[in-house]
Amino acid sequence: MSPTIYTIILSSLATGTIITMTSYSWLMAWVGLEMNTLAIIPIISTMHHPRATEAATKYFLTQAAASALILFSSMTNAWSSGSWDITQTLTPPSHILLTIALAMKLGLAPMHFWLPEVTQGSTMVTAFIITTWQKLAPMSLIYLTMNSLSTTIFLLAGLLSSLIGGWGGLNQTQIRKIMAYSSIAHLGWMATISSIMTNILIMNLMIYLIMTTSVFFSLIISKSKTIQDTTTTWTLSPTLTIIMMLSLLSLGGLPPLTGFTPKWLIMEELILQEFNLLATLLAMSSLLSLFFYLRLAYVTTLTLSPNTTQTKFKWRFYPNTPTIFLSIPATISIFLLPLAPLILL
Repeated sequence: MSPTIYTIILSSLATGTIITMTSYSWLMAWVGLEMNTLAIIPIISTMHHPRATEAATKYFLTQAAASALILFSSMTNAWSSGSWDITQTLTPPSHILLTIALAMKLGLAPMHFWLPEVTQGSTMVTAFIITTWQKLAPMSLIYLTMNSLSTTIFLLAGLLSSLIGGWGGLNQTQIRKIMAYSSIAHLGWMATISSIMTNILIMNLMIYLIMTTSVFFSLIISKSKTIQDTTTTWTLSPTLTIIMMLSLLSLGGLPPLTGFTPKWLIMEELILQEFNLLATLLAMSSLLSLFFYLRLAYVTTLTLSPNTTQTKFKWRFYPNTPTIFLSIPATISIFLLPLAPLILL
């Protein structure tokens, strides 16, 4: 794909998200979501491979169905209330349809089946866009309409997502699938807190985006696609290996790293609201996710794989991607926990 076409498609992708985030009308929000979906389809199918075509088709069908549900929900609401305003309270059938559609857009369980398959059929850069940027538009709609959405559905979907995100990632060897299940688990935590306290939702989303950016940049620079590939990262750059390990542990939510902050605050808020059983189940589900993060960190830094001559001299081939792009998200994703009180001001 030529740079000009790629720039136009990325601009359309960004424009669609911005239109959805800034719109007051359901019709314009739907237009932004459609622009966003249509722009990423050629990005997913850039690899001329049947797997990429399959991923693009799955993504298109899922997102088109979710967008149709959003449009149907807004039409039903406009029919009853006579208004297309996003901030207006929705009627019961409309808000149930909208909750299901947004869960499908994000990849929350049980509508999560498309996400691991699409990320596995894409390049690492495309998988990074799908697991980060593509979450912004649906999350903004959840933030705007949270007072009207079904709290029960979101709490159940959040718990189910965190459990499935942990279980699904246990037996994976492909890093893109592991990051997809990681995304499902983190979105489960966000869905759980979204109906209780939206400022923690926004903070959790920001920290998740920064941590995922740090991990994906490390994987893109080291050209790692499977767990086995990460064993030779140390031959390329020992510093990159340490950053990848700490970013993975932060993504798992281990203190004193940044990823502990949102889980700590969400657990505290759930206990304050007397959702003790839900908080316990979420904490136990995070142990499942932590297992495969620890496995990745262990394989990356603490094991010595069988080395060939080419592997030993891998450090001679400098990475093409400038590592300066990694330094800022890596620093934030590792050392932000002491600044947590400032974030909440």
